[in-house]
Amino acid sequence: MTPVRQRRRIGWAVAAVALVLLPLLLAPPVGILAALPAALAVGVALPRWPIGRVNLAGAAWVVVATSLLLDLCYPGPHQLAGFWLPFEFVGLWLTVERVVRRLPARTAARLGSALGLAVAVLPLRFTLRAPEATWEASVAMCAVALLPAAATAGVGLYLRSLDDRRTRAVALARRLQRLEVARDLHDFVAHEVTGIVLEAQAGQLDEPTGPDTEHTHALLARIEQAGLRALDSMDRTVRTLRESAGEGDATQLPEPPTRVYGIADLPLLVERFTDSGRVRAELDLAPDLAAVPPGPLDEAAYFVVLEALTNVRRHAPDTAGVTVAVGPARGPGVEISVTDLGGGARPASTERDGGGTGLAALRTRLEALGGTLSAGPHQGGWRVVGLLPNPR
Repeated sequence: MTPVRQRRRIGWAVAAVALVLLPLLLAPPVGILAALPAALAVGVALPRWPIGRVNLAGAAWVVVATSLLLDLCYPGPHQLAGFWLPFEFVGLWLTVERVVRRLPARTAARLGSALGLAVAVLPLRFTLRAPEATWEASVAMCAVALLPAAATAGVGLYLRSLDDRRTRAVALARRLQRLEVARDLHDFVAHEVTGIVLEAQAGQLDEPTGPDTEHTHALLARIEQAGLRALDSMDRTVRTLRESAGEGDATQLPEPPTRVYGIADLPLLVERFTDSGRVRAELDLAPDLAAVPPGPLDEAAYFVVLEALTNVRRHAPDTAGVTVAVGPARGPGVEISVTDLGGGARPASTERDGGGTGLAALRTRLEALGGTLSAGPHQGGWRVVGLLPNPR
């Protein structure tokens, strides 16, 4: 709540308390003892807590203690007690709702029970001092007083459940957003940065014996392009974070074009992979899939190849080669397989050090689309296989 709204709520509470105490101008001095618990109950029920160092629990306990104490020790006539009882009832009922909705479960249970006791015995302040009052009337009034308290407690529980559901929904949305950002960083930025590193390593290991300006310019051009792609991906991720935080205005900031990758982009991806290192990759792409328009399914197929090639760069840089095949599966659907042939100095193992979250996230994405993903050793190398429904 904003400070302006908080001050407004406190102002309304002060005005309500003043109205409750106003009849004291015509009442005898003992009337303050009947009006005080009513004013406290109304004053605690209306504003938004905490106020300064005082929180809702502390203020409610003061109301309960004052009400029960006056039930025992009120020395005035029953007419004054009966006049201010309705104000105190309303304040206690509203406080029950606030306590049940706002406070932690254990505190709400204890304090709610104490407030229920205060509501239940409040009619006795009038009936025990009224002439000709019977115990049947006292019990009936106590029971009737509890019904609105139970109703307000039910309202508080319902609103509490809505608040909890809203909190969980916000937490889930934030978690999904963080996962989406992490996935973008992994799928795009990490891939391009890995390529930059490998280009730099290739420039050190494969340096020609004599001056080769064309070779150097080509190497630097590939590094530049990989760096620009990484920056574009980072800009996209940062913009997503800013929009989710409510920064910026869509009417003032032009929306950049969103690049959706798909199966048609695989030839360029495989070519970049081959040009940026010493490992040669070959692509076997079914002709009828090369012209599929971008969509969630063929975008997932692109990410299968991207993740697999990135893992080859990181974990098997000395493999003899890589084969990428995209075509119809044995059943209905599309099969995407990426196989590194092994044969390097470092043998393939069932557990590759580093990473590990990319394939897990990718498996979740494919399963959400009705597909599957598997990865493991294959003929001395490593193979990643994704199965997807037909994207057409």
